[in-house]
Amino acid sequence: MNFPEAITAADLAAQLNAKCIGNSEIKIVGINEIHRVEDGELTFCDSSKYIKKALASKATAILVNELFEAPQGKVLLLVDKPFDVFTALSKELRGDIGCAEMVSPSAKVGEGTVLMPGVFLGKNVTIGQDCFIHPNVTIYDGCCIGNNVIIHSGTVIGADAFYYQRSPQGFKKLNSSGTVRIEDDVEIGASCTIDRGVTSETVIGKGTKIDNMVQIGHDTVIGQNCLFASQVGIAGVVTVEDDVILWGQVGVQKDLTIGKGAVVLGQSGLAKSLKGGITYFGSPVREAREKMKELALIKQLPAIIEELKR
Repeated sequence: MNFPEAITAADLAAQLNAKCIGNSEIKIVGINEIHRVEDGELTFCDSSKYIKKALASKATAILVNELFEAPQGKVLLLVDKPFDVFTALSKELRGDIGCAEMVSPSAKVGEGTVLMPGVFLGKNVTIGQDCFIHPNVTIYDGCCIGNNVIIHSGTVIGADAFYYQRSPQGFKKLNSSGTVRIEDDVEIGASCTIDRGVTSETVIGKGTKIDNMVQIGHDTVIGQNCLFASQVGIAGVVTVEDDVILWGQVGVQKDLTIGKGAVVLGQSGLAKSLKGGITYFGSPVREAREKMKELALIKQLPAIIEELKR
């Protein structure tokens, strides 16, 4: 999420009542959470457990609550509560999202696109040409839909990220100021949920087809021509490369990559990144043929045990 204009670290520090550590003249163009942060952007770190990762990231500026030495080319902004400050910035950048009309006056809908009854389009939503949006689809503010996209009934595009910080008072929510971008020729089934990025984009690549009741988490990037069957669940900040197939009830843990052309069989659980071009199965997932051999051997265990008792 970018600022309206680039701002120096010194000026931003003055706005946030923060102390600058490092080059205060560095320009900052926007904010982003740690997994998606890029050069020129501000992120936050409020735990010494993660400071090494933050300092090694692409971030140009980092909100911190402990005194550290700023690496070359970076600036640290010292505040009491980095999470709270980052959340306030995110909320300010997203702006007012309230909309009393089913289709916001600021929404743009392309020629040939059909909106069925009950469709809600929030502020600054953009939909391309020749799309078909079925009844009771909800598309939150700022989301962008390409051309020739089909979205079936009850699907929600752009709900907030499931991103909280535990505190003694309970869970504090990190405001979601990112968006969702759905590229051309995508079809999304009924009752799916695609969460917006925290401060970046959740992306569904061109030609991808998604079955009913699929959940895709914040800041996840799906490649082109992927195929997801019903009840697939993908956590936040996952990268799925092109031509990946996930069969029913596959669960994908956060912050990993599934390589191009990988196939994951139904009810598998992914806890680590996968290489492309291989078929996988199981929980934890393994190469499918190896897993099937393992299961066949397990079935023989009772007979083997009985034989050993003799």
